[in-house]
Amino acid sequence: MKLKLTQLKNTLLDPRFINYTIIVTIFLTMFLLIQTNAVNRYIYNLLIMVLIMIVMSTSLNIATGFLGELVLGHAGFMGIGAYTAAILGIALRPYIATDLLLFGASATGAMILAGIAGLLVGTPALRLRGDYLGIMTLGFGEIVRNLITNLSSITNGAQGLSGIPRIMTFSIAFWTTVMIVTIIFLFMNSRHGRAILSIREDEIASESVGINITRYKLLAFVLASMFAGIGGAMFAFKDGFLAPNSFNFLKSVEIFVIVVLGGMGSLSGSIISSIVLVFLPEYLRDFNQYRYLLYSSVLIIIMLYRPQGLMGTKEFDFTKIKAKLTTLVTTIKKRLKKGRE
Repeated sequence: MKLKLTQLKNTLLDPRFINYTIIVTIFLTMFLLIQTNAVNRYIYNLLIMVLIMIVMSTSLNIATGFLGELVLGHAGFMGIGAYTAAILGIALRPYIATDLLLFGASATGAMILAGIAGLLVGTPALRLRGDYLGIMTLGFGEIVRNLITNLSSITNGAQGLSGIPRIMTFSIAFWTTVMIVTIIFLFMNSRHGRAILSIREDEIASESVGINITRYKLLAFVLASMFAGIGGAMFAFKDGFLAPNSFNFLKSVEIFVIVVLGGMGSLSGSIISSIVLVFLPEYLRDFNQYRYLLYSSVLIIIMLYRPQGLMGTKEFDFTKIKAKLTTLVTTIKKRLKKGRE
């Protein structure tokens, strides 16, 4: 009996159990608020957009944060994923009645095609470094946007693609995001993830201990593009309409800013900054004339006083927070006891 209680205590104090308990609690709370109409349609759409941006920023963090490469064309992979999922969704809707299955099939196709694009672009692009890589990926993003615009027989061109099933619910978006963030977290804590981190720190030293630089760079780039494809699929099924300008250079910059603001190499930072940078511009609409000025000022202040981003390379750990709070409470108690004596 004592052994079982010890095992139960260890399970309850396990960081993974605590993290997933908090995730389930957040989901149930939000789900209850949505079901009781405490959250209006406007906030509901913003919540889904936050989840999409979390997928996009955490996926870009693999290539930019963990690998340390400048990628400015992430919206291109998002566009490939969005249009692939939309076309598959329209074609499969008569045959698949279940929304979850339809999203799963379409998102899988989007992920595969975006991954192939990442492989084709990454193979030559990753021979470059720094600004040159950034310029090449930027060019790729613009090529994708122009291809979408000109392939009017498939994408309906500049008029936009309509008739896409609006199947993206909060539940699907939430658990898709949780799954992707969990996969990225587990991957970055594996030996492959540590190899990628070592490349960011020192390529020459990494190569000297036998790490295949080209292979791991390409792996990180392809993974980032695949998850961006899923983010694009979520975006396509959110509003039921796609336009080429939704995936322009400014969208790539927006995703990149989220990664930099949250901390390059921090998934927790990407999550927090996604929430801030989706909700902040919307709530500044009352100051319409000064909205972008305030928005830009906030970013400049953070970059001046916190250049490593909100979280740096750290992750949000509830067990560490609990330990610090326990230490703080113990210290306060000791001081109070000493003062009484």
